[in-house]
Amino acid sequence: MSTAARKIRDADSLLRTSFPPGEAILPKEGEKNVLITSALPYCNNVPHLGNIIGSTLSADVFARYNRTRNRRTLYICGTDEYGTATETQALKEGVTPKELCDKYNELHRETYKWFEIGFDYFGRTSTPLHSEISQSIYLHLKHNDYLEKQTKEQTYCEGCSKFLADRFVEGTCPHCGADDARGDQCDVCARTLDAVDLINPRCLVNRGHTVTTRSSEHMYVKLDKLQPRTEAWIKKSYKEGKWSPNSVINAEGEIVDARMKQGLRPSPVTRDLQWGVPVPIEGPEDEAMRGKVLYVWFDAPIGYPSITANYTPEWKQWWFNHQNVRLYQFMGKDNVYFHTIYFPAIQLGDGRPWTTLHHLSTTEYLNYEGGKFSKSHNRGVFGPAAKETGIPSTVWRFYLLSVRPESSDAMFSWDECIAANNNILLNNFGNFVNRATKFISSQYNGVLPEGDVPGPLSPNDEVDAEFVSDVNALIKEYTDAMESVKLRLGLQTVMLLSSRGNTYLQASGLSKALMTENPKRCAQVVTRALNLIYVLSALIHPFMPATSESILEQINAPPRSVPDVFSIDILPGHQIGKPEHLFKRIDEKMADAWRAKFGGQPSSAAPPADTKADATHVAPGMSKRKAAAAAKKVAASKADAPKSPEVLAWEQKVADQGNVVRELKSRPKTKETEDEIAANVEILKKLKAELISLQKQSA
Repeated sequence: MSTAARKIRDADSLLRTSFPPGEAILPKEGEKNVLITSALPYCNNVPHLGNIIGSTLSADVFARYNRTRNRRTLYICGTDEYGTATETQALKEGVTPKELCDKYNELHRETYKWFEIGFDYFGRTSTPLHSEISQSIYLHLKHNDYLEKQTKEQTYCEGCSKFLADRFVEGTCPHCGADDARGDQCDVCARTLDAVDLINPRCLVNRGHTVTTRSSEHMYVKLDKLQPRTEAWIKKSYKEGKWSPNSVINAEGEIVDARMKQGLRPSPVTRDLQWGVPVPIEGPEDEAMRGKVLYVWFDAPIGYPSITANYTPEWKQWWFNHQNVRLYQFMGKDNVYFHTIYFPAIQLGDGRPWTTLHHLSTTEYLNYEGGKFSKSHNRGVFGPAAKETGIPSTVWRFYLLSVRPESSDAMFSWDECIAANNNILLNNFGNFVNRATKFISSQYNGVLPEGDVPGPLSPNDEVDAEFVSDVNALIKEYTDAMESVKLRLGLQTVMLLSSRGNTYLQASGLSKALMTENPKRCAQVVTRALNLIYVLSALIHPFMPATSESILEQINAPPRSVPDVFSIDILPGHQIGKPEHLFKRIDEKMADAWRAKFGGQPSSAAPPADTKADATHVAPGMSKRKAAAAAKKVAASKADAPKSPEVLAWEQKVADQGNVVRELKSRPKTKETEDEIAANVEILKKLKAELISLQKQSA
């Protein structure tokens, strides 16, 4: 619809500002500049719903909120790609670590894009700039006398001719006798282990190789020497940034982390691996470090500034600017130590004026239907599979944020998810927007009548004083909650505001009869309702951006900022767009279908090894007819089994590429189009081959 049909009040800061495409967002002195990070997802897996609400989605909500306050806001994230876990997964999949990271980085990007997570930049840690910045921090620690060399016994594989990282060795647990304990932990007794203590250690690359122990020199950061400064920083930042209580510091400001109470110890910063940031060599004293890499726990948090450096060469304006930048970091509770103790200690030891953590936002765990998410058992919804349900991403966002585990673990429930859509979004929020816009469209031909003067409404209004006061109070409650990063409370407040809109329409008696009997009052009611919808479009934007966009399209208004008070900003003569339903009802019976689809494969589903039958093998004592029936049943069970997130993602890629080929083939034939078709057919063939490979791995 033409913007000429719009009648919007001209007022400073009413509309939302945006940066021109391609222009880097940089902080500005004298303004509130907000730097936001979410924990870097590890690049050997795909995220499930708990991962998404725990960091990336929560950070996205806060970033969008700050943009609705017209603040310079930068939201950075990316995949954490180095370390043993990547090498181990690459070995399992028969690819190089780089190929593995390329694959999962793309899967993460696609998942977050579908969930409408709007990073300003989503990068990765396997970049030259990451190596450069990590090595620079390492050298600053060295020059400031915060590194020391230690010699330790490590497992060594004589067949591979290299030291084995913890995850590449297994053996008998010295505590409980379990025979499959890993080099870092025994899953049977849950004891933390040192790989050299394993009995009968075996190399996971080749279990026939001989595994011994050898001495290896490594560099350690002197966390014990940095502890007094780190403790002082924690207490100061906790108070200034109003951290939520966590596993490091409690509500009384007392440090409760066991490692700090016992006294921090030197921590390793190098590893005998190939996939990682090379340890920088300055002189002969560093020769023992040649061929080693920086430990992933050391370089991973450096991903925040290095990914920013890949976004803009002016990255130091964000990361060496503590006076003008406020850093907000989002993560699950298992990452608190590294963001509140370890990395701040590294920054302090580095000695440069780093932008350090201002506010920490952590979540507890989101569990699934009475248990835990499990990729190995296909239990729970993993990122790429969410769209398989047909539930729009905006509804997924709403439900996940409504159960955000801010102070205790939360449970995902299909019944509650459906109820959230049907009872809250459809019957409350959607009903208010649709009822008001449809009335304006049908009774006023979509043109807002003369009803109010522009500007803030008085809390002493002659007829709507209570309504105006309630709206103003809820707007304040919303901004207070969001400024304190209480996202779930912020969302609840938005729903209370839309509910107040519904009761206002009901109490005002909005109807054709009111329009006939008291046209002036009717015009006033629809004007105030439409302007409340305009307010809601800004307040709901951080949580449900697609819904916000749909509202703006229906009311034909530009994106606005969050107001301080309720005011008349859409003026008489304004032409609204076409009213549409924001949400659709979800059949309650779908809960059982999705529960079955994502409930995992029970271990009893597989037939016993000695009676297995398929199309070419007959089990002992089984007729060919029964064997064929059994094979058919097995094939059917495989077809019905939940697909892995990777398979779902690649199926979508194949479908998308197939559409590209079909579209090209529909064009008039020319030499150029034939070449383009041939090239895209090759891409399609490659994707299909990759899909077949993934399906075999998942079988």
